[in-house]
Amino acid sequence: MDAGAGEALDEEGIPHIVVVEDDDVLRDKLVAPSLRDFGFRVSAVGTARELDGVLDRDEPDIVVLDVGLPDGDGFSIAERLYAQSRIGIVILSGRHTQADRLRGLSNGADAYLAKPVVMHELAATLRNLMRRLRPPSRPGPSVPSAAPTWRLDNQGWCLVAPSGVSVALKAHERAMLRALLHAPGEPVSRETLITAMGGDEQFDPHRIEVLVYRLRSKVARHVGLVLPLSAVRGSGYVFTM
Repeated sequence: MDAGAGEALDEEGIPHIVVVEDDDVLRDKLVAPSLRDFGFRVSAVGTARELDGVLDRDEPDIVVLDVGLPDGDGFSIAERLYAQSRIGIVILSGRHTQADRLRGLSNGADAYLAKPVVMHELAATLRNLMRRLRPPSRPGPSVPSAAPTWRLDNQGWCLVAPSGVSVALKAHERAMLRALLHAPGEPVSRETLITAMGGDEQFDPHRIEVLVYRLRSKVARHVGLVLPLSAVRGSGYVFTM
């Protein structure tokens, strides 16, 4: 079980999420590693007592909280966290009647999601909540704005479409898009993309084709727009903004 102790200094500033879930497989094999892929710092615990241990050492940004814990009631824990801290609260539960949802939100939860969990939805919920918990600094004097375009936001962990709709990214998607958006309109070689994603000479170049296909599909599904990412024969890929 990962209690999130001893985090490296280079993770400072990365949103810290505590996942409180007594299902070991769901917690340690799906939710925690997937959230790490989406760029969060994650502490994963299985009981209310272990949550208190994390809170004694640190104040996380958000707690993802199951309702049915072996040593506590998630509704009561949410109410206590809401009363005693500024921590964001997301309830993730198999109990999803209207009465359960209303109780959770009334007890202070910022969001109430139903199991089985859709990781893209959970990551997007956490990103949206982080925008409220850490609002951007007040802008300076207004200047004429450029036409909306594709961009990275939230320390590069979300792709924002011209429509303003954002898509949470996994680590390899983030690395690939950062390299492409660094040279908009210019072909970026497969070798450059492989290096950006931490690969080496053993990296299968065909994996990039699969990654691009999946990224296009995800953007189309969540944003409803075509991602302007195209292959350039013999050169690599180009992002045309």
